[in-house]
Amino acid sequence: MIDDIFLKNLPTIDLHGYDRDSARVKVEDFIKENVIMRNNKIVIIHGIGEGIVKKSVHEVLKKSHWVEKFEIDIYNEGCTVVWIKFD
Repeated sequence: MIDDIFLKNLPTIDLHGYDRDSARVKVEDFIKENVIMRNNKIVIIHGIGEGIVKKSVHEVLKKSHWVEKFEIDIYNEGCTVVWIKFD
């Protein structure tokens, strides 16, 4: 759940229950959808757990040419905030 009031208004995807490969595909699709919709900031909820999904998500974000930067939410380490760049 997103506690930060400012993040609640951003496009969000919740990956609870996904394995690393499904999460990777879902994140790639989510980024593409938000590029099309011209959303420059999105939130990915990956949870904390053992960090397997989080690691997979961050690998996708590092490789994506659409991602300007990303960081763990300061209020919830189970969320990553992503800034999207447009060509």
